[in-house]
Amino acid sequence: MSPTESFDVAVVGGGVVGASFALALRSANVSVALVEPQRPCPPPDDSSWDPRVYTISPGNAEWLGGLDVWDQLPMDRQCGVETMLVYGDQNSSRIEFDAYDAGLRDLAQVVENRQLQHALWNALERSAHVSLRTGSRCADVRWERECTQLELEDGTRVSARLVVAADGADSWVRSRAGIKQYVHDYGQVGVVANFATQRSHNGTAFQWFRPDGVLALLPLPGDRVSMVWSVREARARELLATAPQRLCDEVGHASSGMLGRLELLTDCVGFPLRLQRVERLVEPRAALVGDAAHNVHPLAGQGVNLGLRDARELACVIDRRGAQQDCGDYALLRRYERARKEDIMALEFTTHGLEKLFSAKRVSLSRLRNMGLALVDAQPLLKKALIQRAVV
Repeated sequence: MSPTESFDVAVVGGGVVGASFALALRSANVSVALVEPQRPCPPPDDSSWDPRVYTISPGNAEWLGGLDVWDQLPMDRQCGVETMLVYGDQNSSRIEFDAYDAGLRDLAQVVENRQLQHALWNALERSAHVSLRTGSRCADVRWERECTQLELEDGTRVSARLVVAADGADSWVRSRAGIKQYVHDYGQVGVVANFATQRSHNGTAFQWFRPDGVLALLPLPGDRVSMVWSVREARARELLATAPQRLCDEVGHASSGMLGRLELLTDCVGFPLRLQRVERLVEPRAALVGDAAHNVHPLAGQGVNLGLRDARELACVIDRRGAQQDCGDYALLRRYERARKEDIMALEFTTHGLEKLFSAKRVSLSRLRNMGLALVDAQPLLKKALIQRAVV
């Protein structure tokens, strides 16, 4: 039997949220173990484009910069969103968000998943306070009064005062901590792919609320865009099985030919969409972050930003714990839960409400939602307030 290794914090899950949280603890005077079953990804292939991208808010980009991560991302593999155009199911109704009008350089930065993951893991490998435990899954856990005992499938044993669940929507840690989840399945799939475009996007992100779902085109460097098309499962199966040229034609038609002729650059892949709430974010010696804590509809493009704000807040609570040396203390963790409650509930309410509003077929609701877009677009102070909330 392997000897037990003792740490202050064990982070289970080395994705974007888990890795960034582990890095953020470098000033908190704690020892950290990061448990991730997948070994670090190889250097990205710059000749291809990752179909999975993130729109990172300015606030989160600045935070990642403070972790010596953001500056490691190649400049020619990221693209600023200067404008966002959102259309109702009538193209005559729309709302425009402009970074310049809000006094910002950009509304977000679009980056590829594998580029960001690679930069995070490079930083982790240089970090003296983080011990990486890769290549093996968690097999067992014992929640004890003073610490938690984790056992990995390869026999490694890790003891920690706090276990942080960053292991995704189907979190093993959350389940073992006995935290209940409430799931609403939208019966939809997010279909993603990247395209080359005939016309320049000019740093604009486009979104259409269509009768068959929500289509978003996010700007990539050069004349390229990343698509997220949230559609019913049957329609998703059709799109995923469609020949490349036919898919380009369908996306071009659905986007009203806004960017001209399209050329498919990547495989087309899909992921199921659901709303997921948890009954609480913390237990004694356990805390949830990222998708383990919440899942929202991607129509606002804010899922990863919500998770990064979890990581920021929990790291801040631990860093400012003062004389409290036990970072798994329940009273300390409750500070994190209280601080995150409003932000999480607001985004859950907004995305779920918009999905319900625009998926409804009633003519009266169609008129109401399109009128609502026009009314909001005519209120510059309201638009600025919406932008300020999204860019933190």
